[in-house]
Amino acid sequence: MRLACVQLDVAAGAVADNVDRAVDRVREAAADGADLVVLPELFDVGYFAFDTYARAAEGLDGDRLARFADVAEEAGVAVLAGTIVEDLGASAATGVEVPATEGLANTAVLFDADGTRRLVYRKHHLFGYGSEETDRMVPGERVPVVEIAGVRVGVTTCYDLRFPELYRGMVADGVECVLVPSAWPYPRVEHWRTLGRARAIENLAYVATVNGSGQFDSGTLCGRTTVYDPWGTTLASSDEGPTTVAADVDPDRVADVRAEFPALRDRR
Repeated sequence: MRLACVQLDVAAGAVADNVDRAVDRVREAAADGADLVVLPELFDVGYFAFDTYARAAEGLDGDRLARFADVAEEAGVAVLAGTIVEDLGASAATGVEVPATEGLANTAVLFDADGTRRLVYRKHHLFGYGSEETDRMVPGERVPVVEIAGVRVGVTTCYDLRFPELYRGMVADGVECVLVPSAWPYPRVEHWRTLGRARAIENLAYVATVNGSGQFDSGTLCGRTTVYDPWGTTLASSDEGPTTVAADVDPDRVADVRAEFPALRDRR
């Protein structure tokens, strides 16, 4: 599977422009041969644009997500619209299972290459350090794993990287590649590098940490989108500017590494 991680330049509160730019980048990545394109956390509003969350929120059947289902089908590429501000009440009204019947969630939605919605992941660990996320969002409850382009894929979001037990549950469901859409700011660059690599090493899985790019009143995103292989080796990485990071993900490689170094088997 060819994975393309879009380090999007996110403008605070400029929802229409951010979404237009993201759709264009999905088309470009598909034209370059990607099988799965991943977007960063809250690429629609910008993570630090807290006052924009409620105005920008939509349900899972909203127009904004429909654009990514359409571009996935049009370009023949899977897309992680990852993440947007979800209106849980609007989603519940359409019969979707939600963690609360009202409120907002930080939600990643994975579409297959035919535009079918395959996975919904709502961020579990909401960030409260210099952030209003814990005051404005409802945490998720489910951690699904699905097969995309022959690879077992799971999703976590940004701050979730600091909670390794979340990833162990996905390993039990056969995860081979974890996508981590994020809005990781300076100055915690070494944390960003270390935690993504650690999750790859301890779970013997590919981990793609997909950050945004841009400056906000409350922080500057550090970029450095990176794909790690099951040994924790960096396959591809970036600096802080807008770009696309691409790498190949091979499920046979995961199986070989786990057979060669059976740390998962040796857990007690």
